[in-house]
Amino acid sequence: MIDCYMKENLRQALASRQKMSLSSRGLTEAAVLVPIFCEHGDYHILFTQRSDRVSHHKGQISFPGGARHKGDTSLMDTALRESWEEIGLKTRDVEVLGELDDTPTTTSSFNISPFVAFIPYPYQFVLDHYEIDEIFSVPVSALLHKAKRREERYIFDDEVFVGYSYEYKGKVIWGATAQIVQQFLEVWQSVSGAQ
Repeated sequence: MIDCYMKENLRQALASRQKMSLSSRGLTEAAVLVPIFCEHGDYHILFTQRSDRVSHHKGQISFPGGARHKGDTSLMDTALRESWEEIGLKTRDVEVLGELDDTPTTTSSFNISPFVAFIPYPYQFVLDHYEIDEIFSVPVSALLHKAKRREERYIFDDEVFVGYSYEYKGKVIWGATAQIVQQFLEVWQSVSGAQ
């Protein structure tokens, strides 16, 4: 059972943040879901590994999500629709807690809006194998372990950013996905006291 205290603390922390928006930079709007679940008392984040058949981010570790469609009434709708299409996660089973900062992709010119959500576990996922090769989860505690994280600096749109990457059981999480993970971990630490 999910710890409601942690869920509500995350919801409040996300609501109290001032979201950084990049909407004026001319990037393609996109959204992802950052799915969290609790297994045996440990919180996990669900990731996908994209197939080599997709147009963008071939073979990369990502969150379920994609570009906004004309029929999407909001970016949250985009994240929910894409999660259903890619991994069979039904909207009614998702509890969105809030939103993290917009995150740009430097090579494909997307502006990603990440939505943090609790999902049930266990869950009967159904993968779209054209888009997704596999799904896996990483315990939040493993991502907090500093030995698993690397930092590097890069320039995007004349601004210097710090990039992160995480390694877990042979999987390397990098790029925009790692930036989103880092944002999430900062919020997580603010409400959990984890260092």
